[in-house]
Amino acid sequence: MARVPFQSRKPAYWNHIRRGLSPADAGVAVGVSAGCGWRWFREAGGVKPAKPAVTSSGPRRRLTLEERIEIQAGVHAGESLRSMARRLGRAPSTIKREIDNNGDRPNRSTSPTSGYRRKHAFGARQSGRTAVVRYQASAAHDRCAFNARRPKDRRLATELRLRREVQTRLKLRHSPAQIARRLRVEFPDEPEMWVSHEAIYQAIYLQGRGSLRRELATCLRTKRAVRRPRTRPGERRGRIPNMVMISERPPEVADRAVPGHWEGDLILGSTESASAIGTLVERTTRFVMLLHLPHNHGALAVQDAIVAKMAELPEHLRRSLTWDQGKEMANHLAIAAATELDIYFCDPHSPWQRGSNANTNGLLRQYFPKGTDLSVHGPGILDNVAAELNGRPRQTLNWKTPAEALNELLSKPPTVATTA
Repeated sequence: MARVPFQSRKPAYWNHIRRGLSPADAGVAVGVSAGCGWRWFREAGGVKPAKPAVTSSGPRRRLTLEERIEIQAGVHAGESLRSMARRLGRAPSTIKREIDNNGDRPNRSTSPTSGYRRKHAFGARQSGRTAVVRYQASAAHDRCAFNARRPKDRRLATELRLRREVQTRLKLRHSPAQIARRLRVEFPDEPEMWVSHEAIYQAIYLQGRGSLRRELATCLRTKRAVRRPRTRPGERRGRIPNMVMISERPPEVADRAVPGHWEGDLILGSTESASAIGTLVERTTRFVMLLHLPHNHGALAVQDAIVAKMAELPEHLRRSLTWDQGKEMANHLAIAAATELDIYFCDPHSPWQRGSNANTNGLLRQYFPKGTDLSVHGPGILDNVAAELNGRPRQTLNWKTPAEALNELLSKPPTVATTA
């Protein structure tokens, strides 16, 4: 009888597997060894591969059916996790995670973090209790293969009760983060009622894969049905080069004893107009100057506006300027050279480091509301608004106005900072 080639025996091998033979018996039935039959079965992951089988190798190779059989024997014999791990050449955490995730516990609705416990094991040694753990290798292998399928069904799509609960809370204007946290508090023993805030967002945002009604997006605070990118197309984010941080600013600036130190920022208009108003506030007198930026608040426009406005001041009132890390200050070296200002940058997300300027911007919003087109306000209007703010009595100035405080400084001879 002609000898059948080795690899050509695999189709008959898998036919025997489908009939219910074990991998070892199927291998012997087609004329190979029992070990070879097991190897074919492991390489295919327990099912006949539609593509060339991927060997179970690499730094994170999965547990094979043969290893799970060894774990089953160890669990039934009461063997410790570390002993099983040494015998299989695996980490103890791998064995524990396998038993927790794929074992048959009496109550699988509880969190799997209860762990593998038996009498004299690490969890029960102190408590004296024995927790029954049933582990079946074949069932665990099937469960692992089922959980590894992709794409996975989303929980909000399959759990009707969970979906109704989330939709009800969204209609009450609860945020996804609040919903996710409260579900864990109110259903501590029902993991099927847990969901992450990101899963809720994706259920609303992702077309074709969303599990929640798209109109629920109006219940979100942003009212958006799609995610908005943090940067616009073509916009480049990055650190402004050669910045001098506020931590290097001299102490004389912080105590407001010497005039001529300014804080600056922009207030933005509507997105369509790309308009803005630059604000400059003198730290000692709280005197305000406004920059006209009707159609562009890029680096060059801000540079020209600051240089022109600072040219109106005497030299002793041009000492430093503190700004945030907005990209409009990308030309800060050119501004410093033209105005002889020392320019410092605040730390990210630290508006209190420009407290006078932040307070002034809040006052300006009474005149220039958010979302409006600021380009309709010409330089004359800006000067009138600045004059009105500079004419307000300020408690921090002992009820003087910023204009009066500045006039006093201008009437005095310039002070020269001395060093000890």
